[in-house]
Amino acid sequence: MRRTNTFAVRPLTDDDERLLRELLDASASLWNELNYERRQQFFDGKSVWDTADYRKQYVGVLGSATAQQVIRKNKSAWKSFFAAREDSGDAAPPGYWGSEDAGRELRTFIRNDQYTLEFGERSRVEIPVGQDLKEKYGLGYYERLRLQLVGSPKWDGEKGQLEIQYDEVSDTFRAFQPVTVPDSQRDSPLADESAALDVGANNFVACTTTTGKRFLYEGRELFADFRETTEEIARLQSKLREGRYSSQRIRRLYRKRTRRRDHAQEALCRDLIERLYDEGVATVYVGDLTDVLSTHWHPEVNEKTHQFWAHRSFVDRLKDTAEEYGIFVEERSEAFTTATCVECGEQVETERYGDVFRCSCGHESHADLDASRTFLERETGTELETGSMARPVRLTWDDHTWSESPCSPERASPNEERTDRSTGDGKFASVGTV
Repeated sequence: MRRTNTFAVRPLTDDDERLLRELLDASASLWNELNYERRQQFFDGKSVWDTADYRKQYVGVLGSATAQQVIRKNKSAWKSFFAAREDSGDAAPPGYWGSEDAGRELRTFIRNDQYTLEFGERSRVEIPVGQDLKEKYGLGYYERLRLQLVGSPKWDGEKGQLEIQYDEVSDTFRAFQPVTVPDSQRDSPLADESAALDVGANNFVACTTTTGKRFLYEGRELFADFRETTEEIARLQSKLREGRYSSQRIRRLYRKRTRRRDHAQEALCRDLIERLYDEGVATVYVGDLTDVLSTHWHPEVNEKTHQFWAHRSFVDRLKDTAEEYGIFVEERSEAFTTATCVECGEQVETERYGDVFRCSCGHESHADLDASRTFLERETGTELETGSMARPVRLTWDDHTWSESPCSPERASPNEERTDRSTGDGKFASVGTV
């Protein structure tokens, strides 16, 4: 199986940082020049494979091997574009890594036999640079750029090419090392328990397990930040002169918004799967929202679903993470789970106000946690006793990790929830009407 080790990278001196930035910027320039030629040839109906020899132009800065890696990466992107175009007929050609005026996206690729990683008290990575940069920054002919590594490798296996990029949101250089690891490194579940997830946006994930444990990952603050960035993008776009559709600042905000979401999503998947593994969970049920998402009309729910939480992306990440622990993720319809009372089974005489679920039988509790319990009972064919349900573990995001809230109440007061009707039922879709 294919996995990725991720590290923070720190230049040791100011000159090292300037050198690294020049290296990454030259890689982006190479990509953009080659990509521009291929796009022009594509739109003119010509072959995109007959191009200038860009390796010669950039070998002095990047070195021959690194220049070739960027060229191969671009070629692979175009092959993927043609394959997608043949399958669906609707695909966009590879785009640019920023621009000289607006700022390039700083990244490069180092061939697997051209870099070395060392771990220990002073972990480091060494990468090659072109002769022009060596002379400019006083490196010897055989010297390579040495950078500090922060982090430890999670995976050990056959290493692939190293990607280094600059994350302007966190002002950090990062290195990504894909490795191919044997299936023997995959864990096995400790027991044969099950769990079900109610995936939303006000609460990203509400989870119930057959052991009685419940987890609630709250998302309102993160979505508020996402929407604030979206509104700022719209404001900046409204001020662009006629004929312009973007700017350096707008592109930076788009990247910032996406990276924040992806970081929170990846961290949630890791945190949740590790907790479920400790509970002995072997199977996780998650909602297949395909039909619901294509028909739901509410604009804010649509924004949360497709842009903010990106349900398909979340499920794919969840499956990849669960695979490491030998946990199987199954997608099943979760229709009516948010409208069903866990006490009496009523689906019509029920109502929801934000996080609060009420039934005509008198039952009142947290809507998303109840939905995950209903989902779990339906898929496993078992009935969980209310008294066996543990107090939910609430987790909030602090831009780095998901942390438990030690003193959070089990649910917000009904009066508060009645004023929070922004998405109707607080979920991606009102599945109770499917």
